[in-house]
Amino acid sequence: MATRKSEAEWTGDLKGGKGRVKLGSGAFEGQYSFSSRFENGVGTNPEELIAAAHAGCFSMALSAALTEAGHPPERIHTDATIHFGPSGGGFSITRVDLATEASVPGIDADTFAKIAADAKANCPVSKALAALEIHLDAKLV
Repeated sequence: MATRKSEAEWTGDLKGGKGRVKLGSGAFEGQYSFSSRFENGVGTNPEELIAAAHAGCFSMALSAALTEAGHPPERIHTDATIHFGPSGGGFSITRVDLATEASVPGIDADTFAKIAADAKANCPVSKALAALEIHLDAKLV
């Protein structure tokens, strides 16, 4: 099994502090802060990184499932939206919305919808986020 590693460092208190996050591959390194997480400040945040991971994982899972079913896709584009906010005296992620558009020659809408739903259920990141509501809007283009 593959292992993946990333790191984060935070200095200071919650509101005035700052942090840096770095992917183990070196593909991304950036800042995060109270403002980038709870407001619209500059930098990334954990929820945005989870959204990117989910969009990427789902797109690959859908591509694999479509190809296995004999319908290799030309293109898949997925947006993932993480819903994050106050919950029970703290904060939590409450839902993920996946919106995907795919160009898949020779497939009908019903078959595509079924394969997309299966890909959502079997994507490793979807499985990791199984405690959340995960909504999927899948469209052929």
